Formats: sequence, structure tokens, C-alpha cells
Amino acid sequence: MLKSMTGFGRMEKAVGDKTFLIDIKSLNGKQFELNLRMPAFLKPFEFDIRKVLSENLGRGSVDCTINLKETGAAKPVTINTDLAKAYYQPIAELSASLQLDPSAILSTLLKLPEVITPTGETLTDDEWNQFKKLIETAADELNQHRMEEGRVLEEDLLTRISNIEKEQQEVILLEPTRKQKIKEGLIKLLEEHVGKENYDGNRLEQELIFYIEKIDISEEQVRLKNHCDYFRSILNEAGSEKGKKLSFILQEIGREINTTGAKAYNAAIQRCVVKMKDELEKAKEQVLNVL
Repeated sequence: MLKSMTGFGRMEKAVGDKTFLIDIKSLNGKQFELNLRMPAFLKPFEFDIRKVLSENLGRGSVDCTINLKETGAAKPVTINTDLAKAYYQPIAELSASLQLDPSAILSTLLKLPEVITPTGETLTDDEWNQFKKLIETAADELNQHRMEEGRVLEEDLLTRISNIEKEQQEVILLEPTRKQKIKEGLIKLLEEHVGKENYDGNRLEQELIFYIEKIDISEEQVRLKNHCDYFRSILNEAGSEKGKKLSFILQEIGREINTTGAKAYNAAIQRCVVKMKDELEKAKEQVLNVL
């Protein structure tokens, strides 16, 4: 079963006298990239939070926001005066330019992030263990969403591979007549420009065999079929992170399709190649979203 890199998870629950709201969303990305926003008092746990998310989510561009909704008991607070002063100057200038009442500036300053912080607020070991479970639960919800998206991706990818194989079967049917047409075309050219009596028939047969072997596409068709079968086998494997491997296989499929087109010298086969390339590009776009 495939897992998409796109998903969303949310968890809201009280830990001690604090109520946390955790939102996690992820998009496709080559590596694990985390944008983490959280209250200042959780900074000592940042490394652990990042580790939990990395272990549970794998690849992807992840956005995690942790909000403290409320606290039960009143606690002494600290006002960050340096930060408040830094906020004040641009706010005062903006207020003056807009001709607003400056009396509201103080209340605005006190509402800005990190200006007022609870004194000594942190998590105990027990609260951290509970909070860690909240993060894991939110990540599990996101992974469930990823699984649902992955089912849709898998169905689409199987359709693309099946369409490539259908066109390949058409190429295999056209292959015998292609060789015969090439042979007849070369003989006709020689007869028209050299004359039937002016060339060695035995030598011509030898050259034709050598030429037709060079443009033979049977090996490409065998490898293409093997790559498609391997692609399906990867989809059926256990494990969740398959995106990179599937991408590599699609590159090999593309190589065989391109070589078939380069050797074809046949309009009908070229049309099949164009259709296979179209399906391949659609598959590549989808694989970018696979974990």
C-alpha cells in the first residue's frame, strides 16, 4: 500500500493545567523538512519534538503549529521590555502616519507574541510524556490521511502502467511488419537508383541483417515489460517509503520507451511511443507525491 506525502492531523487535549492544540500538515518534499511554531516555554523540548515528528512522518515538507489555548492556574508573568520597545517604534510611527489614537498602543504591545510570558512555566517529565503522546497521535492522524491519499495514487499509477503495457503490446504486433517494410524499402531504393542488376544480392542480404539487428527493439520490449512488472511488485511490498524507488523505476521505463522511439522508423510505432510517454509523464507527476 502506498502512502502519500500529503496529509493533515490535529490533536487537542489538556496536559496538566495546559490545553494544547497541535496542527500538523505535510506536502511533498525530497527530504524531511520541518517548519515548527510553538510557545517559547517549549523551546527546551524542540529537539525531542523534531525527533518524534521525523520518526513518525518520514519524508515530506511538514508544517507543525503548537498553540497553548489556556492555562488553568494563574501564574506570575514576565514582561519582555526590550522586545516591547523594539515593537513600539514601528507601531508608533504607523499610528502617527495613520493619525490614530496613540492611547491604544500599550494594549496592542502587550498582545504581541512573547511580550508577556509566564514566569518559569515549563513541562514536568510526566507532562512531557503526555505531550509527546499528543504529538504522536496528531502524526498518526496525518499518516491515516496519507494512507487514504495513497490508495488513490496507487490506483492511478497502476492505470498508467497498464496503459503503457497496452501500447507496448501494439508495438510488439507491429514489429514483424516494420522489419519487412524496412527491407522492402531499401531494396526498392537500390533498384531505383542503382538498378537490380548492379548490386550483389548476397551482400545486400548480409547488410540488411546487420542493419535490422541494429534497429531491433525486442530487447527494449523485454526490459520494458520487466520494469513494469517490477513497478507492480514494489507497490505490493511491505513498508511505506517507496516513492524514490518507484521514481527510479519510472526513469528506466522512460529509457526503454525513448530507445524504442529512436530505433522505430515507423509512424505507427512512433504514435504508440508518444502515448507511452504521455502516460509515463503522468505517472512521474504522481510519484512525486508518494512517500
